[in-house]
Amino acid sequence: MTGIDAAGRPPQEGAAGGIAVSGADGQLGAEVCRQLGSAAAPLIWPEFELTEHAAVRARLTDLQPRVLIHCAAYTQVDRAESEPEVCRAVNALAVENLVAICRELDCVLVQLSTDYVFGADAQRRTPYREGDPAGPLSVYGSSKWEAEQRVRAWPRHFIVRTCGLYTRSAGGPIRGRNFVDTLRVLGPERGELRVVHDQLCTPSYVPHVARAIRFLIGTQAYGTYHVVNAGQTSWYEFAAEIFRLAGQSVRLEPIRSDQYGAAAARPKYSVLSTAKYGELGGPELPDWQAALAEYFAGADAG
Repeated sequence: MTGIDAAGRPPQEGAAGGIAVSGADGQLGAEVCRQLGSAAAPLIWPEFELTEHAAVRARLTDLQPRVLIHCAAYTQVDRAESEPEVCRAVNALAVENLVAICRELDCVLVQLSTDYVFGADAQRRTPYREGDPAGPLSVYGSSKWEAEQRVRAWPRHFIVRTCGLYTRSAGGPIRGRNFVDTLRVLGPERGELRVVHDQLCTPSYVPHVARAIRFLIGTQAYGTYHVVNAGQTSWYEFAAEIFRLAGQSVRLEPIRSDQYGAAAARPKYSVLSTAKYGELGGPELPDWQAALAEYFAGADAG
């Protein structure tokens, strides 16, 4: 393991080759690019269309990156139930192409994954470790699990599973951007919201996840890691904390998942253990309450 410097940067940053970041216009990709600065080579749709395999190969061959941080994905969890082949083409088959390219370029591949690769164990109530059996419940979760298996064919990889990503939007909260932003818009509009209370997980603050990824690519400790904020909560409890910190008076009604009526099934319990990441000595992953407070304070991590 090569470690990081006092500023939290991998020692290779700024070296020839650079770090390509797909999905650089998304929440996580944009934050990774911000933290990497000039070391980042942003890749954005539609110029970087994952299903155009030959064009993707040409672009990456031209860039010759030493690391590819793959943040782009099909993330419409409910819509994927009605267009599974589209979801699989982006989340699994495109990743198979990236694996082949990274092998040719001898490039480290960082694959972003999700807590939704779990969920089939309805009795689970202890945090999942990286080696626990997967059991996705949705088309989206299955596509991300398939991608993970394809990525493992290339030894120089990091698979980073995370959950419920959110970050601040420039100019204020944007409905649909993430759970926190969406509730901050809908709460004042409606005054009353129904929120699921029977799904336990750990929503995670994007700057913390990006900082951890920066740390990981400065090591050679390849493999799968869970990178989420500490602790666990339900979406109902998370919503209550959002409105408390926002100083907004919104009436919340807790409901069951089956009352919400989403097209895709979600895990009832998908809390991830970060013990393996912690053993590397990387930057802290604060608990979810502290992370949410950082979002409201406007503090950047990294």
